[in-house]
Amino acid sequence: MNHLIRKSVQAMAGYVPGEQPRDAKLVKLNTNENPYLPSADVQDILSMIDIAVLARYPDPVCLELRKVIAELHGCEVEQVFVGNGSDEVLALCIRAFVERQGSVGYFDPSYSLYPILADIEDVEKKPVALDAAFGWQMPADYAASLFFLTNPNAPTSLQYSKANVEPFVKEFGGVVLIDEAYADFAQENCMDLALVNENVLVARTLSKSYSLAGIRLGYCVGNTELIGALYKIKDSYNVNYLTQEVARVAILDQNTMKANVQAIIETRKLVSEKLTDLGFAVTNSETNFLWIKPQGISAKAFVKELGKKNIIVRYFGDDEHTKDYLRVTIGTAPEMFAFLDAVEGILNGSE
Repeated sequence: MNHLIRKSVQAMAGYVPGEQPRDAKLVKLNTNENPYLPSADVQDILSMIDIAVLARYPDPVCLELRKVIAELHGCEVEQVFVGNGSDEVLALCIRAFVERQGSVGYFDPSYSLYPILADIEDVEKKPVALDAAFGWQMPADYAASLFFLTNPNAPTSLQYSKANVEPFVKEFGGVVLIDEAYADFAQENCMDLALVNENVLVARTLSKSYSLAGIRLGYCVGNTELIGALYKIKDSYNVNYLTQEVARVAILDQNTMKANVQAIIETRKLVSEKLTDLGFAVTNSETNFLWIKPQGISAKAFVKELGKKNIIVRYFGDDEHTKDYLRVTIGTAPEMFAFLDAVEGILNGSE
């Protein structure tokens, strides 16, 4: 059957999402979901929807939702693209802005979907290796058609200052998509760079700060010509009606989102301090997760020991950049106390 499949697809490895177990006994800290309920307005809008509407196609350009997003960011509706999760936004950017002879850049380590998307389109990958402290320095004479600049970065949780990002995007010859999935948990963001630079897009998602990973809604903001190119090539009705309505009311309720984010930030600080006291190396997180390096035991062994205690975190395998670290989502306070109790038990050698 291989002769029926594109050679590039045969050769590539597929993206492996975080594990989604359904065991209610597990403390699930592996996929950076928000542990708190979304806006109560979400429940209200779902209860008011007339199911007869579902017999018709949704708005193909998500106009009412884009109006809300445009107002949030102080831009024009024509500067907003809405997608089926931010993953669709990323995929469309490669299709829209990278010629077959072009290339896609990204940090290493960063979001592991980026190289997969490049492989799907069979274009060159040009990763930029981060240093031992996960700092960022562009190689001399670096060039690419499109660069995914993840800020704050995942899985390292670090944020790169706008003072460093701005000169890069101004000098870069291609399109820069600043992937800000975790921006609401950070001290600053780069949204304004998308409004004044013709080669910059900023992408956001409702999966993290809005507690809506299940509806699959992402968007990007930027130059109208770039946004127009994405609309040319998207699927006809890429965002369903229910998702559009839920996203619209959730974005309008900024108070709930900000309260949930603040709760996560406060818990993040407490857990980070406790892990540091226990001897772990913990990067300075600007996200809803921690990037930690266990001491006295390998990360690979530690994740197995946590699993024995019904706690799941994310381990990225034996890659040289990530093999010593674990990514731990910030859950509710009880979930994080359970995690810390398990950590202390492992360190003390107790069952």
